[in-house]
Formats: sequence, structure tokens, C-alpha cells
Amino acid sequence: MNPAKTAFKALLPVLERLLTVIDHAASRYLQPRRARGKLILQPYVGWGTPEQIELSGRVLLPRTIHPARKGDRRLRNAQNVLRRMLSREVGGVQVTGTLGGVTAAAVSDTDGYFTLVFAPPAPLAGGWHQAQLRIEGREGVTLARVQIVAQARYGIISDLDDTVIKSDVTSAARMLQTVLTGNARTRLPFPGVGALYRALTREGEARNPIFYVSSSPWNFFDLLWQFLEYRRIPLGPLFLRNWGFDLLSGHGGYKHAVIERLFQKYPGLPFVLVGDSGEKDPEIYAEVVRRHPQRVLAVYIRDVTEASRDEGVLKLREEVRKAGVDLVLAADSLNAASHALAMGLITPGEYRSVLTSVARSYET
Repeated sequence: MNPAKTAFKALLPVLERLLTVIDHAASRYLQPRRARGKLILQPYVGWGTPEQIELSGRVLLPRTIHPARKGDRRLRNAQNVLRRMLSREVGGVQVTGTLGGVTAAAVSDTDGYFTLVFAPPAPLAGGWHQAQLRIEGREGVTLARVQIVAQARYGIISDLDDTVIKSDVTSAARMLQTVLTGNARTRLPFPGVGALYRALTREGEARNPIFYVSSSPWNFFDLLWQFLEYRRIPLGPLFLRNWGFDLLSGHGGYKHAVIERLFQKYPGLPFVLVGDSGEKDPEIYAEVVRRHPQRVLAVYIRDVTEASRDEGVLKLREEVRKAGVDLVLAADSLNAASHALAMGLITPGEYRSVLTSVARSYET
């Protein structure tokens, strides 16, 4: 291992403790003052089963973020990104939520995060629901979307950066330029990804649920959600990361933990795993297959790296195949759609939709 990298890893616990002390000291001074100001709720997407639902969100002081437009200048986009990054969280605030006639309450932590857990007396129907959120002692109601999975043939777990949305994570300079100067309307999806995901999630009346797992911070939740809506990519719960020191703790353990949670929450549901070769998705998904070979239908990896990286992914493909699961290293969405069609995961008509979408993207 690189000596500098080894030294940095050894220094991480010290930095973490120092950061925690500074954060707690600042919170003790700032939080009571912030709590007296105007507060807003930033709900995320609730998820769960008909018997138990989890909904997280954040209590913040408001910041002015201009609505995304396709013609926005890079400076305007960068200003919006900076405002998202410099969020002003508020702890110690009680949040109450109502869903399906059931009420749950929680108090925001020092980073402003709260989690509500609903356990309705009678199972709720599968599909999309709305929860109503309120701040104790304040007027106003905030609506939050909730996805309940009751019946489905399979689920999809997908990365976002360089899997759905072009982020250039393999180049730090290009990634920073893309993230800092783009918005929900100027950021680009990969060719055919919307058509592929629409095909995978459609299954008659029982929609196949999709879950997104990303290393992006929760501060970018609204940007990513708007991107999915604008590009007509199926919506689903997003699992992001806490901004700050948590982002330095590594991508693999975090993503693996989220997948394990989903597998436990839906024990009878198999999954399609989708990622890219830019980070550690192939290794993470291969480990998931080794632990749960009967729970994974297929692994689709978008090829965004050089040939040297492809060699390692292809070795993993052979390991995964021994467990009876195909790992497809796909140059575009069409390759993944071909495999999905052969497995019966999508229909011939849906495959043609992906083909048309990919062809159109290469024409422009």
C-alpha cells in the first residue's frame, strides 16, 4: 500500500475525534440560536413494507436556491451548489409525521437529521403514498413521498454517479467541473438509461421497485431528485451520505451496508444490481453475490474505464458466474437490455424502446 495512504488511514481516527469535538462545540453555540429562526423540513423518500415504513429527513434554515434552468450560467449553478454544501442544520427539533392514519415523532440530531418509523395497525397498500410532516410548535405541513413494496417480481439497486448520471468520477478535475457547474437540467444521463430503468421497473400492475445508492452527500438530494424527474427516470428512495467527515470513510462499506439492509427488509425479493466500473461497484456486487447468490438475478456494470480496469472486472465476472449469476460489462444500456430480455426480465417491446432511445442519443 502507498505509504502516504497508509499514514492517512492511521490519522483518520484522530481527525475524526478532532472534528467531532469541534462540531459539538459549534453545535452547542449555534443550535439554540438557529432553532429560534425560520425552519424548513427537507424530507427524503420513505420506504418499507406494508407493516413498517421508515422516513428520514432534515431540519434546516432556509437558503435561496434558484430553480434549475437549461440555460443557466455555470456561475449560477456553482452558487447553488455552494449553498447546498453550506447547509445550516438545526438539531433538537421535534418532527411529527402522519402516514395512513398513524403518527410517529422524532427529534433531529446535531446534523439536523431525523428518522420516523411508522407501524400501521393494518398493512398499507403497496405503491406510492404521501406522509404529512410538521415541526412541533410551528405552522405548515410538508409532504413527503413514501414507497411501499407489497408485491413485486424483483427489485433494482442502482448506483447514480457514472451509472445513471454522468459524473466523470474517474477524473477528479472533470468530476469537480461537472458537479460544481451543472444543474438538474444540464447534467446528462447515459444513453438509454431512462428507457432501460422504465423497462425494468414495469411489471404489470405490481411495479418493480428501484433504489438508488450514491456516495453523493444528502445536500444534493433535491438536485438528484429533480434530475431523475426531468429525465423521466423511474423514481425511488435515495440512499446518500452525510456531508463532511463521513464521506472520507470509504464507499464500499457504506454501499454494502445499504444493500444488506434492503435484503433484510425484503427477504423474499431478488434484485438486479446496476453500477459502473469507475469505483468499486464490481467488487461490492461480487461480494454481495458470494454472500447471497440466490438473491441476485443479474449484475450490470457500465464500462467507464480503461482496458486495464476491464481485465479486473472480467475476472470478477468469472467468479460471479460460478455462483450462477451473470455479470454483464456493458458499454451502454442496450447491452444490459439484451441480457435482461434473454432472462425474461423485460419484454421484446421494452427492449425495442431501449434500442430506440440509445440510437437517438447517438444521432444527436
